[in-house]
Amino acid sequence: MANILVYALHYEGAINKNSLGAVSEGADLAAKTGGECHAILVGEGVADDLAASLGTHGATKVLRAEGPEGLAQPVVDAMAAAWASGAYDYALFGGGLLGFEVGAGLAARLGIGVAMEITAVHITDGALVAERPVLGDSAISEIRFAGEKGIIIGRLNAFELRESGSGPAAVENLDVSYSPFSTQAQMLIRGEQRGEQVDIEGANVLVAGGRGLGAAEGFQLCEDLASAFGGGAAVAATRAVVDAGWFPYAGQIGQTGKTVAPKLYLAAGISGAIQHKVGMQNSENIVAINKDANAPIFEFSDLGIVGDLNKILPKLTEAVKAKKGG
Repeated sequence: MANILVYALHYEGAINKNSLGAVSEGADLAAKTGGECHAILVGEGVADDLAASLGTHGATKVLRAEGPEGLAQPVVDAMAAAWASGAYDYALFGGGLLGFEVGAGLAARLGIGVAMEITAVHITDGALVAERPVLGDSAISEIRFAGEKGIIIGRLNAFELRESGSGPAAVENLDVSYSPFSTQAQMLIRGEQRGEQVDIEGANVLVAGGRGLGAAEGFQLCEDLASAFGGGAAVAATRAVVDAGWFPYAGQIGQTGKTVAPKLYLAAGISGAIQHKVGMQNSENIVAINKDANAPIFEFSDLGIVGDLNKILPKLTEAVKAKKGG
């Protein structure tokens, strides 16, 4: 039996998508071992309905701690307090910088092992085994914990969001005595550290541009196509064009950027280097447009179009507009 504690990040009355995926994954793994999945929320005045809503994704109990949300050390304190009950075997985090910081801090505090950048978890002999891509994602490494407890931190969008619960979760308030150093920092503003706000992680359709666009102005073709798809569509980019200053860092996909899993990923002028593949290979449908028939991206795309994107993208935009009635 394995009981799993999942950290749920929230902001402005909504649970983070990657946290919901982690709760879904934790609930599935716990159920397979005969255990339970609990979630923990840290924040000021967290609403009952927000906490209880995690039951939809399989959490049977939600621990609610009053404290500053969005800062790592208070969350470490809260999770360590919950862990002290002896009820948990594993802690699970969705992807994101805060999850990495909290997970690493909790591992140091508890003196247990931590596995990072995990893309999948399976069960062997009743224990959780984490899977982590290595060697440029060309191989998978299996991580087993030396002790009976461990911490698992997933990549962004690694865990599928599922509604497997039977109803609202029970909500229990958790009293936490925060360490003096945990209250020294104060959140002033939340947002992207660099670049404009570009929401690519939550998009259902992504139009991504690479060096094949030729210049920053080429991204207008991507913007037009994304606009034709309407709400839920966004524009993204490769590291090369971000480094060149053609597109903001917030929209970068890849090993040093963000990991996405939209329903449709349309790659325009992207060669498909392994570093980029890491960030988008879990997309449901991948369509690639490139004038080079030997571009690596064609090896893992569902549909490949060889041709001039400057001619193809405008025609595709018009076709989408016509399909959607204007």
